[in-house]
Amino acid sequence: MAGGFVSQTPGVRNYNYKLTPKVFVTCFIGAFGGLIFGYDLGISGGVTQMEPFLEEFFPDVHRKMKSAHQNEYCRFDSQLLTLFTSSLYLAALVSSLFASTITRVFGRKWSMFLGGFTFFVGSAFNGFAQNIAMLLIGRILLGFGVGVGFANQSVPVYLSEMAPPNLRGAFNNGFQVAIIFGIVVATIINYFTAQLKGNIGWRISLGLACESKQVKHPWKNILLPRYRPQLIITCFIPFFQQLTGINVITFYAPVLFQTLGFGSKASLLSAMVTGIIELLCTFVSFFTVDRFGRRVLFLQGGIQMLISQIAIGVMIGVKFGTVGTGNIGKTDANLIVALICIYVAGFAWSWGPLGWLVPSEISPLEIRSAAQGINVAVNMFFTFLVAQLFLTMLCHMKFRLFFFFAVFVFIMTIFIYLMLPETKNVPIEEMNRVWKAHWFWGRFIPDEAVGVSAAEMQQKSV
Repeated sequence: MAGGFVSQTPGVRNYNYKLTPKVFVTCFIGAFGGLIFGYDLGISGGVTQMEPFLEEFFPDVHRKMKSAHQNEYCRFDSQLLTLFTSSLYLAALVSSLFASTITRVFGRKWSMFLGGFTFFVGSAFNGFAQNIAMLLIGRILLGFGVGVGFANQSVPVYLSEMAPPNLRGAFNNGFQVAIIFGIVVATIINYFTAQLKGNIGWRISLGLACESKQVKHPWKNILLPRYRPQLIITCFIPFFQQLTGINVITFYAPVLFQTLGFGSKASLLSAMVTGIIELLCTFVSFFTVDRFGRRVLFLQGGIQMLISQIAIGVMIGVKFGTVGTGNIGKTDANLIVALICIYVAGFAWSWGPLGWLVPSEISPLEIRSAAQGINVAVNMFFTFLVAQLFLTMLCHMKFRLFFFFAVFVFIMTIFIYLMLPETKNVPIEEMNRVWKAHWFWGRFIPDEAVGVSAAEMQQKSV
């Protein structure tokens, strides 16, 4: 299995890259670092609507859930319950700040091993939890393991560095495929463990989860004006990725479906269906990202998510209004599920995988570890905010919450159109030439960064 590479980007040198079996297996195995992250993303939302779990740790929420007179929008509104989900991402945010140094000093592979070990210990804490404190300690350990502190820090960079440029998008998207596969596995496990009597179901769900050393001062370097394009893109892409609202579906799909009037079993089944849809559609990006490019998928996915979010908000608003006491018929409920699937599909082949791919491929070696640390930190911070605030936002904003996320989808689609150059087929070593050619970012890139001599610049000006 071998193939050459020829760049189609003007000014970029051609390299004879080959895909060998060893490179393929290395990237394939490395991508599965996303599996543990995906499993936790999918498992927490299902567990938080299991009655035995709520009855033992969150009795107030359980009483509200059983109340016949409770506003549907506010049925699960509890800061302590959302802290169970969000605490992982707060820990991941903290760990991502020093994960950059660890991956740079000890290498990508050892940081992935360390992440797996701490994730295992955190899963054990959750599976055997006897009180809320044990639950939160377990979640914090999971956060250190999954960011994620080290897995999300190391795996995307590792894949971008190992894969040939003409296949870098596909191999890096394998990380997102592994994440979604973990989510699907989690929803399936939640569906079946929810049928078990007593406390054993949620315990099984929670317990099952059980090179660049020569670079100096990457954090100092990344603040230099010449790296301004990479720094801004690295900050804004994870920011926008979280404000697509996707983690509302990922974390709280069963809760959201119950809010829409689904029973407990039907809610878990619907969450499983959306997870499978997301997994299948992630493969679309796997096969198209290196053919059509990053920008096309970003823009198409953004438009698809925008339209479906507006439609979902309108339908829920018409049926529930602002008082949250309406009724949704079976046909309308199924239509909302279909719209959610369309929204999830748009994310799955665009902002899902590309949100990890683009930040990991745009930075040169001297700032790559710091840039990925910032990418993970921003991602985890806004993941924490969404996880912590969603149920309260749903309670107060009601159906307008979907319009809130739609506004951000519109803004980020315009941002991609104007500010992100195409990086398809460009070797990481030649990425500065892409930035130099951009209508806006080119002013920040010095001539020597792209190997342009004074004589060449003078000739071009004539």
